[in-house]
Amino acid sequence: RGAIDVSYGVMAAPFALFVVPWPEPHMWLIFLGAFVIHVIYKLLQAWAYTKGAYTVVYPVVRGTGPLFAVVGAYLIFGERFNAVQWLGVAVLLSGIFGPALYNRDTLHAALGLAVLTGLFVALYTTYDAYGIRATADPFTFLAWFFMIDGLVMPVIAWRRWHRMENPPEVAPLMLRGVIGGFIAFASFGSVMLATRLDKVGEAAVLRETSTVFAALIGVLVLKETVGPRRIALMALIAAGAVIVEMGG
Repeated sequence: RGAIDVSYGVMAAPFALFVVPWPEPHMWLIFLGAFVIHVIYKLLQAWAYTKGAYTVVYPVVRGTGPLFAVVGAYLIFGERFNAVQWLGVAVLLSGIFGPALYNRDTLHAALGLAVLTGLFVALYTTYDAYGIRATADPFTFLAWFFMIDGLVMPVIAWRRWHRMENPPEVAPLMLRGVIGGFIAFASFGSVMLATRLDKVGEAAVLRETSTVFAALIGVLVLKETVGPRRIALMALIAAGAVIVEMGG
């Protein structure tokens, strides 16, 4: 996380300082709010991953996030879902807590933190949508957001790296950080632009098709065991997201 954040912070800095228009005066408080929300989200996310398996925590975070985001979009932006879209939300929710059945030892700690993290996913989704709509040039928000967002986690990572008995090699770690930085631009940046162009709730829900890819990552990269039932639960989350989008 620290390697990713320092990478996209450094890459975004020249664009923020020299390329995009300078932020309007009212944007500084908005950037401060985004900074605080995202730092808390990342700390909660990391904590949740220490308590439960990736394939358990990730679907719950990504599943509860859009539910809260739909509510937030209604309260803040006045967005409303129709009956078909709420059916999609119900399908999505039916797959959220199923993975907990396969990880009972860490049920309370991992899932409690995952739901709380999901709340902050919804909070940053709606807040970022508000922020990117509050400036004349959306790329001003994106460049400054990524530069500011890369300030805290590298410091935490540096301190933890120095306390480790066998710290990872810096060069391979930073290579993964640079790759992750480009992925962050493509993923976070695309979602933020989507919330400026279209409905926040729909963008938040459709993003959760990522749970299918999370299952593949858990198996292929992290070597976690994912049975057919858990894959089916993740597919439910993805199917619910698609129903929401098609219903709109």
